[in-house]
Formats: sequence, structure tokens, C-alpha cells
Amino acid sequence: MTIDEVILLLKASLPNALTPLQEIVLRSSWEGKTYTSIALEAHYGEERVRKVAAHLWQLLSDSWQETINKSNFRQTLEPRELGKMQQQLIKEFNRAATAISLEFPNAPVSLDSRFYISRPPIEELAYAEITEPGSVICIKAPKRMGKSSLILRILAHAVNIGYKTVSIDFQQADKAVFANLDKFLRWFCANVSRELQLEPKLNDFWDEDMGSKISCSLYFQTYLLKSIETPLVLALNEVDWVFEYPEIAWDFLPLLRSWYEKAKQVEIWQKLRTVMAYSTEILVPLRVTQSPFNIGLPLRLPPFTKEQVQDLAQRHGLDWTDGSDAEKLVAMVGGHPYLVRLALYHLVGKGGLESDLGQILQQAPTDTGIYREYLRQYVLMLQEEPQLADALSEIIAATEPVKLEPLVAYKLYSIGLVNLEGDRASVSCELYRLYFQQQLHTREGSINMRVEELEKENQQLRVLSSLDELTQLVNRRYFNTYLKLEWQHSARAGIPLSMILCDIDYFKIYNKTYGNHAGDSCLQQIADTIRNCVKHSLGNSNLSYASTALGTAETLRSANCRQEHSSVLVARYGGEEFAILTHADAIAAVYIAENIREQVKALAIPCEYPGIGGLPANVLTVSLGVASMIPEPETEPETLVIAAEQGLYQAKRKGRDRVVVG
Repeated sequence: MTIDEVILLLKASLPNALTPLQEIVLRSSWEGKTYTSIALEAHYGEERVRKVAAHLWQLLSDSWQETINKSNFRQTLEPRELGKMQQQLIKEFNRAATAISLEFPNAPVSLDSRFYISRPPIEELAYAEITEPGSVICIKAPKRMGKSSLILRILAHAVNIGYKTVSIDFQQADKAVFANLDKFLRWFCANVSRELQLEPKLNDFWDEDMGSKISCSLYFQTYLLKSIETPLVLALNEVDWVFEYPEIAWDFLPLLRSWYEKAKQVEIWQKLRTVMAYSTEILVPLRVTQSPFNIGLPLRLPPFTKEQVQDLAQRHGLDWTDGSDAEKLVAMVGGHPYLVRLALYHLVGKGGLESDLGQILQQAPTDTGIYREYLRQYVLMLQEEPQLADALSEIIAATEPVKLEPLVAYKLYSIGLVNLEGDRASVSCELYRLYFQQQLHTREGSINMRVEELEKENQQLRVLSSLDELTQLVNRRYFNTYLKLEWQHSARAGIPLSMILCDIDYFKIYNKTYGNHAGDSCLQQIADTIRNCVKHSLGNSNLSYASTALGTAETLRSANCRQEHSSVLVARYGGEEFAILTHADAIAAVYIAENIREQVKALAIPCEYPGIGGLPANVLTVSLGVASMIPEPETEPETLVIAAEQGLYQAKRKGRDRVVVG
């Protein structure tokens, strides 16, 4: 007998179900572990473990009518085979349990479900990690691979050992929450307070002058963590939703990392144990020292093995002990947990007729199969993003893994269609290969007919998602994408690329003194001035600007095929920051920056701040940082950004209202 068979036989024989601790003791004793190590690994007291074990040995001795204890447990039972009556007992138990608990696999596997399959050593590692002061766990896997189900169990284990728990699911947040960082962090703190059943006291800790991030940290440190006596496990599910708002992710994700670093120095932060689950690689350009995803314990959820599929089939009341059916299912769906469970659900739902598996697999990659609704979601997704459809078509047609543009590869990986090995992608499973091979082929004609229409629609969508409504300039998200494209282009062509970072001096004080309406008007005037200065400085009235049409990199280059060095993009980079990216050398970039500085000052926007001395002028001014370089293939675009930021920082330190080259 195996330990799984012993446990199943006990469950089928005993009037009461085995507790989680009883099952841990049985499995650990089978492996020869001591009571001390079992207690440490399970995070229970050793005395309790010994009492549970003594009761188990008595149950086993009564069941087999002979003395069974820890020392002879495996030695006594492993050589024996299940008798026919025992096999029948287990089979009836599985069928009865399945009939009662059969559930459609469209949500996280509940804690009391018999259909959760552990993937050792993932659960054990996670349980151990949350006991470490200030720890962080990063769970990464494509959609429907079991991230939420694992989080449920981590939180349940935390409760069992006396910890406080909070679970935040970002997809439950209204879109308005992501309007700005301050609103987002207040929503975040309010929800954590509610989960801890503490009164939200945001106004007592929020200080506009200190900023949202410091206010949020103080709220956690001096209120939330101080109000609880035990460690707090904070689970952040669907972190991908934050990635969709780069302006927020740029600040929020490094904030999480800073809490991890604080735990090394400040004792109270050691109470916080963070668990994050996400599907994609982060696309916000963070420095390595800012990212929260390269700290703590990284966990990647693998697909089910053949043995795990057999185990799950047995829990559904199916006899797949020879392994052939499990191999067939894994060969089709690649061990994907959701796809495996859906097949088993339909098999059992049809009366447990195992002969139906062949029919299910035959129809699986068609619009009449059990996966039709699931696969159609992908079809709609690929229709909206032709770039992904083209990449998937290339992968399916290839005999070897294909190298893709990183953003495309990570999108396909995050939705589960491909596996990634380094920078190479291959289709996740045979189901996707067969289905999309047919779908992409049959729709090729109609897709080609609609290419122009889809491009127009996608262009409109890009405009809506990439445009800053107030200034009619592109936003930081678009700027970052454009920078990557132009960096690669400049590296290939060996031409300079310059970035100008412009910041309105003392704008927060201006906004507070004169009001939001005046502040918005000021931003619009300065945006128009920058636009006109760039156009005048480059001497090319045909340049495309995001204010009238969000040109892609290809559009801008085609508009300037005779003067490629004049390709330019103006963006609203932050609240009061603007960024200009151009194929100009350092001298030309400084000239543009000086022109912007002079023309903004010439607007003569009055700004008198009583009680504040040392202002550069009695009108609104700007400080500018300039960086210019010829990109090298092995360098990153962030190099240019850092240099421009350094120039801007020096311009402010030297008194503002000036241009400094970084």
C-alpha cells in the first residue's frame, strides 16, 4: 500500500473525517520524520502532535487488529496490497464524496474541497516563509493555474497559527480608485483597516506636505501594525491590475519593497508578511532596486504531473491507476489545472463513464468540445490584439521555440497560451496548437479584409488609452513604450537620441495658492508652449504631435524620412513634468530646452507666494534636465532617463529656472 491508499482507507472507514493535522502526522511519520520536526514544519506544538499521533496509532491498531505505532507504521503496511473489500470501500467512498462535492471549476478551490491538489514543495515553502519576520512571497503563474487557491491555503494556515490576515483583490477596485496615487493608497489603507476590523483613521495620518507614500507607510507603522499583537499576512491578489496604471505602479510597487527593507531595521515592520500573486512580468520600467518581485521567496506554479492528474481522477471516483488515461489528458492539455478539472467534471457528470474520455479529447480542439467557451475567450482577445494573433500563428507554425518581442511574449504567457524558456516561446499545449491552427487558418481571409478597419479601431483605442486629457499630450505610459522603440532604432542606425525633462518650479505651491482651475490652465499653457517651441526649434511644421494625432513611432519616422534626426515626441511625464524625446544631438537638445525655458517665462504667469523667499522670478518658471547619447545595443533606455533626471535634479539644486545637462 502507498500512504495515499492508507489515508483513503482511513477516510472511508472512519465515521469522522481526518483533520489536516492528522494527515500531516501520517504522511510525515511514513517518511520517518520525528515528532519534533513534524511540529516545526507544521507550526504546531510538539505536545499536541504527540497526542494526535497517539490517537492515530490506536485507530490503526484497532482497524488492522494488531499493534501499529510510529516505528513500525510503514514497515507493517507498505508490503500489503489492498484487498477487494478495501478497494470497493475506497471506490464507494470516492463516488459518494464526489457526488456530494462535485463542483464546476470556475473559481478558486475552496478550503473544504477534496479537489485541491498540492504541488510539493510549494505549499510547505509558503507556510514556512510566512513565519519569517518581514517576509515576502511572490506567486507567479498564468491565469487559472491556482494562484488564488494557494493564497486561500496560505491565509488559512496563517489563521491556524494565530496570525491576522488581510486579502486585497485589486480587480474589485472601481476604476476611479486608480485616478491618482493618493486616492489609490487611501483606498488601500481603508480596505486593510476594514479587514482588520479597525476604524479607518486616514485623516489622522495623511499629510499632503509629506506625500501619499510616506503617509501610507506611517499609517501602517504607527496605526495598523501597532494595533495588532500578532503578525499580519497581507495577500495582494491580481497585482496585474496595478500594472495597467503605470503612474501608480511606478510608486506603489517600490513602496512595497521599501516595507520589506524596513523590516531589517525597524522591529514593528517584521510583523508584516506579504504575499503577492500576478500573471505577467512587470512592464513598468522600475530599477532592479525598486522592484518588489526580486525579493523574498519566488514561487512559480507548475502544471499538474501525470501522477497528480491520476490523484485528482481518483478523487473524482475514476479508476485511472494504470496511468494511460492520465497520459492522454496531459498530452492534450499539458497538465493545466483548470483544463484537467473541467475534463474530469464532464466525465463524472456523464455518470463516470471513462470510455467518454476519447470522445472528449477528440472534440476538445473544436467548437463543439467542452472547452469551446474557454477557447472563444481567447479568440475574442486575439481579434482585439492582432499582434498577439500573428505571434501565436508564428509559434504554431514553427518547429522550434520562437523568439518574440518581450511585451508580446509576456502577454501571451500571462494569458497562458505559451510557455517561455528564456526569451523563446512555444505553445502551451496540444489543445491550443490544434484549435488555433484551425481558427487562425479559417479566419485568415476575413481578417485580411478587415485589417484596415481594425487598424483604425486600434489606433482610436491607443489614442484613448495613451492621451492625457488635460494637455492633449501622450502620457508617461505611451512615452515609455515609444522610448523603447526609438532606443532600438537609434542603436541600429547609430544616431543620437536626446531626452529633455521639464518640471514647473514650485507648481504644488502654485496649485495650492491659486486653486486647481488656475493650475489646470497653467499646465495647458505650458504644454502648448513646449509644443510650439519644439516645432519652431526643429524648423519642421510637418511633424506629427500627440495633441492632434497619436502617431506611432512608424508614423513619425515616415513623416520625417528626409530629416530623421527631427523625429520628436512631447509627453506629459507626471503631474507637473513634461518630457521631450528627439533624434537630435546634445547641442540641439540644449537649444530646444533653453527656448522652452525662455518662452515659458515669457508667458508671465504671476506667482507670488507670501512667506517663501528665494524664488527664481515673480512669474512661473521651469527647470530642465537634458541627456543625449548614441544608444548601444547592450544598454537599456533607462540610462537616458536616469541622466535626464540627474540633470533636472542639478537644475533645481542650483536655483531652478535653468537648463543642466545630465
